[in-house]
Amino acid sequence: MNDRPPAPSDSPSALAAALRTTGYLADDGLATATFLAMRMNRPLFCEGEPGTGKTALAQALAEVTGSELIRLQCHEGIDASQALYDWDFPRQLLHLRALEAAAGAERMDVDAVEASLYDPKFLLARPILRALQTTPSVLLIDEIDRADDEFEAFLLEVLTEHAVTIPEVGEIRATTPPIVVLTSNRTREVHDALKRRCLYLWLDHPDLQREIEILHSRLPGLPERLAAQVAGAVRALRQADLLKPPGVAETIDWARALQLVGARHLDVDSAAATLGAVLKYREDADRVRKQLDTLLAS
Repeated sequence: MNDRPPAPSDSPSALAAALRTTGYLADDGLATATFLAMRMNRPLFCEGEPGTGKTALAQALAEVTGSELIRLQCHEGIDASQALYDWDFPRQLLHLRALEAAAGAERMDVDAVEASLYDPKFLLARPILRALQTTPSVLLIDEIDRADDEFEAFLLEVLTEHAVTIPEVGEIRATTPPIVVLTSNRTREVHDALKRRCLYLWLDHPDLQREIEILHSRLPGLPERLAAQVAGAVRALRQADLLKPPGVAETIDWARALQLVGARHLDVDSAAATLGAVLKYREDADRVRKQLDTLLAS
């Protein structure tokens, strides 16, 4: 009789249970999409508003699978050398000078010297190459919507073949493909060619009850009344047309801040004193302070 406890890759429910141990509460849709991405060796493309748990999902996945989390933070102008590899020029130069000192410039074999300069020991592995060479690993390509079209095109081969070709070294292929999670805040549309290679998951803010559960999971000992009040207030803030609506991380920070100042419930004074934990723009904070009575009554 097999008494082995379920592994995260056994079923969506087993994965959801494993994620719960890290404090990440996954609903059925999220657990199923993530399970299928793992079993089908397909990247998981997570799209949604900032603060809905996209990055945290990759972090939790790495924890429950015992994998190394390797993160590539995208930004405007990012190119392949920043994502894939580069050569350690200072070490190559020192190596060349050492060869010159040992053999003398006139007796050096130019072809041999050039080949020695591109030895793998001088290769600087950036996040994508590191993920291909590391088993097991979770590769988080964060905020892909900040990168440009050329970078998306570069990713296509990597995500399809789990391999890259370095002219001086040859092909490097993953023995075990990494779990790949791409995130997007939808500041622009990502091309269909990239999305077709992925399984898609839209993450929304959790409903009220799930956010209360998240607070209890992350902050054991949080009073029930305070958890419900914080989750309810954050829900109202998200509907208030703010410059930066709070995400789940801000909900947790606010509840933690209230705990630290000894609040047992959320009132106008405690809310005003800790508002910097949940709102990060002056305009938002000024607007909400004028409406705290109405907000807490809703």
